[in-house]
Amino acid sequence: MKRPKRLFRTRSAKEGLPPGSLIHIGEAPADAVSISVFSYNEQELQETCSETLELSLLQPRSSGVVWVDVEGVHQVDTIRSLGEAYNLHPLVLEDIVSTLQRPKVEDYDDYLFVVVKMLLPLPDGDFAAEQLSLILGKGYVLTFQEGIRGDAFGSVRERIRSAKGKFRTLGADYLLYTLLDAVVDRYFTVLEGFGERLVTIEEEVALHPHPRTLVQLNDLKKEVIYLRKSTWPLREVLSFLERDDTDLINDATRLFLRDVHDHTVQTIDTVETFRDLLSGMLDLYLSSLSNRTNEIMKFLTVIGTIFIPLTFIVGLYGMNFKYMPELEWHYGYFAVLGIMALMTIGMILYFKHRKWL
Repeated sequence: MKRPKRLFRTRSAKEGLPPGSLIHIGEAPADAVSISVFSYNEQELQETCSETLELSLLQPRSSGVVWVDVEGVHQVDTIRSLGEAYNLHPLVLEDIVSTLQRPKVEDYDDYLFVVVKMLLPLPDGDFAAEQLSLILGKGYVLTFQEGIRGDAFGSVRERIRSAKGKFRTLGADYLLYTLLDAVVDRYFTVLEGFGERLVTIEEEVALHPHPRTLVQLNDLKKEVIYLRKSTWPLREVLSFLERDDTDLINDATRLFLRDVHDHTVQTIDTVETFRDLLSGMLDLYLSSLSNRTNEIMKFLTVIGTIFIPLTFIVGLYGMNFKYMPELEWHYGYFAVLGIMALMTIGMILYFKHRKWL
């Protein structure tokens, strides 16, 4: 799981501050905050994108839906102004700018506050991750992204622009469903790339274990833990949205949310499978190293065993005694070499017979 190296502020920055204090917690992107607004109904669409707030475009329409998408939550003044425009609770704004939140959903009567983790697949099979905060109110949806370049909402924007189907005739709750569905669908893309990386490293573990393999396994294990922490609470979020009796979500939309909930359960099953596979690979890696060490030790032991009697013979005839009959033989040197060769060949044949070689 890769993230750009940026200035990172931790939760300790909020120590001693009262609840609702807006302190950005997380990575601060170098890009400026970007605010895009989609204001649409069945007949018309108004789309704007800027780096400043235009409050006249943010207010809910008498008919239709307003979607405000904010990329970058490190400028707390912008978040505060938007919160004042929509009368958001200070604790909601605090959670938005604190990007270390666990996926959750909270009901504030007039609106729903949802936090999820959005994953972005990278070309090398890795992925980037950022916190996505969503607010559903009457006639509007607010989304807040950390500011990592790219998101999962390209298809949603195209559906709004093309006006195909009944998308622009439906309410803000359907837009919330569509955004959550895009996030969960992106999970499948990330998991596919993750699975391919697992297959590659599994072959390496089985055939050519190397210390760098252990490093890769540890990195994958950390990513699986992050995926698990992102998917398990998401199931609770969707269960709440599917079953809660709030007037902000129509019964027809709850059926679609049930489908997203089912997809989330599938991602959880996949993550758990990957987790078990990684545990098995770590065991296989340790077993492979142990077997490899045993093979090396066996080979060295066989070589040592072969040379022990040869060393004995050489040591015996290397003694400095004057009366050693074999030293006077004309062919004694060649006889000793022949005996040593026969002993070596005999031991090798014996070891092969016992399948030690």
